[in-house]
Amino acid sequence: MDTTDLVLAILHHLLVFSLAGIIGAEFVLVRGDLGATTLKRLAGIDRHYGIIAALIIIVGVCRVLFGLKGWEFYIYNWVFWAKMAAFAIVGLLSIVPTIGFISWNRQASGNPSFAVPAAELASVKSYVRAEGFIFLLIPVFAAAMARGYGY
Repeated sequence: MDTTDLVLAILHHLLVFSLAGIIGAEFVLVRGDLGATTLKRLAGIDRHYGIIAALIIIVGVCRVLFGLKGWEFYIYNWVFWAKMAAFAIVGLLSIVPTIGFISWNRQASGNPSFAVPAAELASVKSYVRAEGFIFLLIPVFAAAMARGYGY
């Protein structure tokens, strides 16, 4: 059980750090002049965002069910639920950028002179910024939870 818990914790942390990197990459790439190459890159990065987020959920559920702390530690812990709420909010915020990246990529592939409308770009950038800000709460809640807060 100790090895299982360790492996699940390592996977969980690596996936969460990967997701942080993806949010950072999206933030950097969503800027004034989005050419077809950048739009294609954004769409690919965003695909990985979804895959990694799904893996985080799967590994997280495995940690709750098979980890050393036991499921009771998690389901009765308000800090855990605050962390889950932050993760869910980040996921919900990611919907608008995902739709934008897909739409822009399709339009750019059919029209070489396509330019992302400034208002749409500003909106998506705001959503990505909000994702990053809320995402910062996740390790705060995780650190508090690891130290026994909320139980």
